[in-house]
Amino acid sequence: MTLPLSLGILLLALFGVPLFIVIGAFTLFFYKTSGSAPAGMFIELYSIATFPTLIAIPLFTFAGYMLAESNSPKRIINLTSALFGWMPGGLAIVSLCACAFFTAFSGASGVTIIALGGLLFPMMIKEQYHEKFSLGLLTTSGSLGLLFPPSLPIILYSMIAGTSLDSMFLAGILPGLLLLILLSLFSVYKNKDLRQNQTPFSPKTVLSALMGALGEIPIPLIVIIGIYGGFITPTEASAVIAVYVFIIEVFFYRDLNLTRDIPRIMRESMMLVGSILVIMGLALGLTGYLTDESIPQKILVFMQHYLTNKVTFLIVLNIFLLIVGCLMDIFSAIFVIVPLILPIAAQFGVDPVHLGIIFLTNLEIGYSTPPVGLNLFIASYRFEKSIVHLYQAAVPFIIIMLIALLIITYVPQLSLLLLHLFGKG
Repeated sequence: MTLPLSLGILLLALFGVPLFIVIGAFTLFFYKTSGSAPAGMFIELYSIATFPTLIAIPLFTFAGYMLAESNSPKRIINLTSALFGWMPGGLAIVSLCACAFFTAFSGASGVTIIALGGLLFPMMIKEQYHEKFSLGLLTTSGSLGLLFPPSLPIILYSMIAGTSLDSMFLAGILPGLLLLILLSLFSVYKNKDLRQNQTPFSPKTVLSALMGALGEIPIPLIVIIGIYGGFITPTEASAVIAVYVFIIEVFFYRDLNLTRDIPRIMRESMMLVGSILVIMGLALGLTGYLTDESIPQKILVFMQHYLTNKVTFLIVLNIFLLIVGCLMDIFSAIFVIVPLILPIAAQFGVDPVHLGIIFLTNLEIGYSTPPVGLNLFIASYRFEKSIVHLYQAAVPFIIIMLIALLIITYVPQLSLLLLHLFGKG
């Protein structure tokens, strides 16, 4: 009975049954076969209500969706274009910065590709950027902002790992900038001869773009200065940002209609939040079972026979997480994988905050990693290109991101420096 049941659950997953159903079925199956009471699963499900930062998830998500649905993408593109458009590869840098901004606030790379792809791809083709370069850049940069506050995956990792949220926000800034800088340098190098349509730098144009984006510019400053200046907590910051974005988009810019657009955006954003909470609750049930059965400890004992030092552990960890990143969505991976690797990483002396940045960087790259990275399929749909064509376009950018991953992994000071400067480490 046990083998047919487990095979049946696996078949459900292969046939596209929603992941939360598969996780829940496996959890009940494990409880049944171990003789434990399945009530433990529902106790863990209820426990998500006790997380102090839970309220930040819907508020930041709602704010991100309002930004994506308004004309904010156009204003941010105009501003970054005025600042960087004069450079060789300037429009590519504009694309990277705009995508990073919106992914940080929406928490979902798919939203960024859908919202910005239709604006940026025609612009890049018009400016005579190579089609394959443009596709690769927009596909991979869809997940580029996941390390910047107030990224939803950072919040979720902090909740599951039990780390300080403001420490995680700080830790992601320098690694996120490293990714952004390396990809920008690569873009400048690839397009150094593309000068015919460059726009000369104009202080007047920059000032005009700054005035146009006057409402959006304070958003990251509210999060960073508010939290690290000690004025507000991360949870309070989510409420402030949600109210602020609501006011500027509905009443200041009037991009969104209060009765027509806001209810729809609330519904769509809360559908994402709802799916995350369902997966989170069921995954915590599975985690509770794994903890009760000492599964992480058993994995650690097994790995100690083959991994003798921190360097080899990190190599194996990165390979494993890259595979996970292209097979699972980032939210499911956080809930299922993080509880397993935390105790193992602690045995090898890996700081849990640094581990979180390694974990999220891997998952960020995994979004665009063939054969089944989620960004590849979203971009294929958005740009109407074959998935194989996008594989080829994404590879150079993935290589650059892998170089950044190696630096982030083996130079922990990059993630921990700001924590020490702000007295969080």
